[in-house]
Amino acid sequence: MTTWVRPQTSEAYLNMKGIRLFVLIYTLLLGMAIHAQQSLQITGVITDEETGDSISFASIVYKGHNISTVANVFGQYTIPRQEGWNITVSAVGYKSRIIPVNSKTRRKLNITLKPARQELAEVTVKSRRNRYSRKDNPAVELMRRVVAAKKKTDLSNNDYYRYNKYEKLTLALNDLTPQQLESPFFAKKPWLLNQVEVNSYTNKLVLPVSVDETVSQKFYRKSPKDEKNIIQGQTSTGINDYFQTGDIINTVVKDVFTNVDLYQDDIRILQRPFTSPMSEKGIGFYRYYIEDTLAIGQDSCIHLAFVPNNMQDMGFRGDLYILKDSTLHLRRCQLSIPKQSNVNFVESLQVLQEYEKLPDGQWVLTTDDMITELQLFDFISAGAIVTRITRYSDYDFSEVPNKIFHGQKKEVTEADAQMRDKAFWDQYRQVELTRSENSMDKFMENIQNMKGFKYIIYGLKTLMENSMETGDPNYIDICPINTLLTRNYVDGWRTRLSAKTTANLNKHFFLSGYYAHGWGSHRNYYDAEMTYSLNAKKYLPHEFPRRTMTIQSSQDICSPNDRFMESDKDNIFVAMKWAETNKMMSYNRQKVSFEYETDWGLKAIISGKTEENEAFGAMNYQTLDKPFVPINSKTGNGEYLRTTEASFYVRYAPGETYINNKLRRRVINLDAPVFSLSHTIGFNGVLGGDYNFHLTEAHIFKRFWLNSWGKFDVDLKGGIEWDQVPYPLLIMPASNASFIIQKNTFSLINTMEFVNDRYVSLMLAWDMNGKILNRIPLAKKLYWREYLGVRMLWGDLSDKNNPEKNPGNPRLMYFPDGTNIMNPNRPYMEMVVGVHNIFKFFRVEYVKRLTYKDLPSAPHWGMRYGVSLTF
Repeated sequence: MTTWVRPQTSEAYLNMKGIRLFVLIYTLLLGMAIHAQQSLQITGVITDEETGDSISFASIVYKGHNISTVANVFGQYTIPRQEGWNITVSAVGYKSRIIPVNSKTRRKLNITLKPARQELAEVTVKSRRNRYSRKDNPAVELMRRVVAAKKKTDLSNNDYYRYNKYEKLTLALNDLTPQQLESPFFAKKPWLLNQVEVNSYTNKLVLPVSVDETVSQKFYRKSPKDEKNIIQGQTSTGINDYFQTGDIINTVVKDVFTNVDLYQDDIRILQRPFTSPMSEKGIGFYRYYIEDTLAIGQDSCIHLAFVPNNMQDMGFRGDLYILKDSTLHLRRCQLSIPKQSNVNFVESLQVLQEYEKLPDGQWVLTTDDMITELQLFDFISAGAIVTRITRYSDYDFSEVPNKIFHGQKKEVTEADAQMRDKAFWDQYRQVELTRSENSMDKFMENIQNMKGFKYIIYGLKTLMENSMETGDPNYIDICPINTLLTRNYVDGWRTRLSAKTTANLNKHFFLSGYYAHGWGSHRNYYDAEMTYSLNAKKYLPHEFPRRTMTIQSSQDICSPNDRFMESDKDNIFVAMKWAETNKMMSYNRQKVSFEYETDWGLKAIISGKTEENEAFGAMNYQTLDKPFVPINSKTGNGEYLRTTEASFYVRYAPGETYINNKLRRRVINLDAPVFSLSHTIGFNGVLGGDYNFHLTEAHIFKRFWLNSWGKFDVDLKGGIEWDQVPYPLLIMPASNASFIIQKNTFSLINTMEFVNDRYVSLMLAWDMNGKILNRIPLAKKLYWREYLGVRMLWGDLSDKNNPEKNPGNPRLMYFPDGTNIMNPNRPYMEMVVGVHNIFKFFRVEYVKRLTYKDLPSAPHWGMRYGVSLTF
């Protein structure tokens, strides 16, 4: 029994934690914060002193005072604070502890119990777990049999199957204290107090802020193998509704807290793979212990506990209940992540699953619940909790009509899925909404009516989305705002105003562009873009799948390596350079393109472009048939180059998951390999083009997960320029002159330091996930993560494109100062040693140049910086 005593005053730091999720809710409700007095409850977790496992259903008692409580299945408890009294904590198989409650007793009191070692009647006490051995271990032998038997009970052995799935995902502010609820802020808003409820899994006070429900049907066919997921109903209410890009939160949360299938060798959760305890490699990764035999319903089961060999590795700990029959099927499981594991922001993660037997004898998953408590930073008192409730029902193994599997798309949403009525949800909702979830619409209406709420939301949108909205509904976005002020070599300080229309104006037709002014050069620039989307968009034209026709006209100035930047070239942060970027050029560009993406990962782009460039600064476009005249002018060198070209680009990236923001979309799932191929053709004499040329490039990216050793990325690129062309049309390395880390770029190559007409680059990156640092005393408390990288470039310039071998050739141009020819037998190499996860979001990398150090302008080393939030 849990007692709630209403206290005096406290603070209410109401924030959400996780990728952008935490910043959103915390900032929104920051005004609720007030100062705390004394906490009138004690909460914590009861754990095994030796293993760190939580102890379920431990007893917490004020003896002689008739006040007690029982810990839940996760060992969590809450009991009223009584100064001067003693708490007695006890559990079967453990030595009891008596703890005095005084002024030094903190509100959050985690308690450890020592196992009792005496022999009890008919109970065998296990040996100490630190003497674990796999040899002749009955628990290990049992797990080997379980792993061998799981193939026989796999549902995919059936020719067909289908089932219904109901999922409810609730996001809430977590662990609110009664004294916080007594604050003046809550006292003046009874509707806010009414939204608070007790989470049935953790027994803590929570304030739900969003709830999403999905009803779907899964179909499977063995031959030819195919799967289809049809979403029949969707509903979403809560804080996400106030953000045009609110799907970011839902997409990220669903990608982070994915379904756990113990029958797979690797389980992807928290955007990384965990080793399943029911896998062959899991036998070497985990330690298993047979606890006892017990009955679950009518089924006799063997209870196995398991923990990782090293609690700091990315693994689960928990309990498996295996059927004591020939199937050795899983009947129930309880999983969690050890406290010592190097996982950011996750205070606790619990997975509870139940399997049931069908009339035909097959065992199927029916219950799958995940409860995750999140904490962004230790100095912020409040947190968030994500509760995902999933139910599976109506399993059917009869033949599935072939028409169900038509089309390559694996997931299909029915047209009226988001318009289902009450009768639909009454039929398919397998878990009732809680009181607060049921009143979410009314709660959000009250939130919206709060004084100053619209200004808070507007500020949050501007900060999170890098965009300013101009109305409600919003027809035009002013974005990006981080390009309002920047600088470069030619313009000095520069201002830019950008805008784009949204689907609120038209779901198929979009306009975007900007006007910029260089205050040092007194030059004006513009970009105008018109996009027509074949498929209707929710808000932005780049939403997946993109099927668009785009016409663009622009006039601006840039550095040749700006095209390698992930972010906008005018971003104020990437404008900070480690070397002067004085090789610049203006461009007057007209372009038309058609882009088409399939639902299964294939993308194709066909485009045509005509462009005129003028050299600025240290760039020159002087041909070899004329004497070279040095010019270095910020107002333009009077030398022009014009090209007309057509290009084709194809990319295959199966299984990618995207999130959309106001500017672009981001990939959040890089498990599958990515392949791309492009070819560009230049036309002489067409629309003023000066050169014929053919350029081909190919790219392969693959991420390898190394379990507790982190992840290893391999990025391989190669390209060939087939014709004789001047140096601006040759291939330059993907260099990054900014202090800000940019993926897949070389950090210590100057702008146009090398030019090639054929190249191969290989970039290797190993994020070790703290495997070493987290085993060093003291250092492990920082939870830093090591990063190692090697970047290599092999380049060659054939004689036909070498100015030294073609004196007086009017087709070639003089190289700018600082441009060099690579030795094809001597690759450029740089090494990266970094520390990531500093304060959970900051990264620092030291880059060392290993070759071509003798060049006059070659930097030998450098420091690079970045910000990222990862689990």
